[in-house]
Amino acid sequence: MKTAFLMTLLTVLLVLVGDYIGGGQGMVFMLVLSVAMNFFTYWYSDKMVLAQYRARAVDESSAPALYGIVKRLAARAGLPVPKVYIIDDPVPNAFATGRNPEHAAVAVTTGLMNYLSPKEIEGVLGHEMTHVRNHDILIGSVAATMAGLITTITRFAFWFGGGRDSEDRNPVAAILLLVLAPIAAAIIQLAVSRSREYKADEGGGRLCGNPDYLADALEKISGVSTRRSMAQATEATAHMFIACPFSKRDMSTLFSTHPAMSERIRLLRKQAEEMRSRGEIDSDT
Repeated sequence: MKTAFLMTLLTVLLVLVGDYIGGGQGMVFMLVLSVAMNFFTYWYSDKMVLAQYRARAVDESSAPALYGIVKRLAARAGLPVPKVYIIDDPVPNAFATGRNPEHAAVAVTTGLMNYLSPKEIEGVLGHEMTHVRNHDILIGSVAATMAGLITTITRFAFWFGGGRDSEDRNPVAAILLLVLAPIAAAIIQLAVSRSREYKADEGGGRLCGNPDYLADALEKISGVSTRRSMAQATEATAHMFIACPFSKRDMSTLFSTHPAMSERIRLLRKQAEEMRSRGEIDSDT
C-alpha cells in the first residue's frame, strides 16, 4: 500500500509539473510518462541504485567469507540467498535492495569489510537481512528512485518551464517547485526509514546471535561516517544505508533519515542484556 501511495504521489507531482509547463497537453504527456516511470521504478529501482554506487557482484568463489556470512544468515532467516555486492568506498556502510526476498541484494563497502570484524559484519548483514525479511527493501528502493526523479523533474521545470505561455512565466510557482522538490524527497525518506531501522536493529541482533555484535559495528561505523562522506552518496538514497552516508560537515539537509546512533546502540545493548538474562546468549560474550 505504501509503495502504491508513493507511485500515486509521483504521478500527481508529474501531472502538476506538466500542467505548469504545458497546460492540458503537458498534463497528458506527464501522465503517460508517470505510468512508464512507475513501471520502470518497480522493476528496476534496485538495479539503478546498485549502478549508481558502481557495486560489483561477488559470489562464493570471489568473496567466500562475505558470501558465507550472507548464506548463513539467509538460512537462519528462512530466506533465499540474496545477491551480494561490494562497493569500492573506504567509508564503512551497507544496504539491502530489491523488490522482494526472491529478488533481493545486499551491498557492503570495502571500508566495512576492512574495518569491522567478522562478527560485526555478521551483525550489519543481520540488520540488512531483517530489512529483506520485513519487506522493507521495495519501499526503500522505490522511495530512493522517486526522490531522485522528483528532484530532477522539478528542477527541469524550474529551468526550462515557461508556463502555458512564455510571456506568463510565474516565478513564484517556479521557486515553489524548486523548494518543494527536496522537501518532498525528505518526507518520503522520513516516512519509510526511521521506525524500520529500529525494527531491523532488533531483528538483526537476534539473527546474528548477539545484539552486541551489531552495537559494536554501529559504534565503529559512526566513528568513521561522521567524519567522512561516501563518494557517490546522494540525499535520495541516504535512507537505504545502515548509517547516514554523509559526514556531519557535508550534511546538506535539515532532515535526518536515520534515528540517533547513540539511541540505536543503547537499545541494542539493552537487548543483549535481556537475552543474556534469559540464557539466549552466553553471559561471557
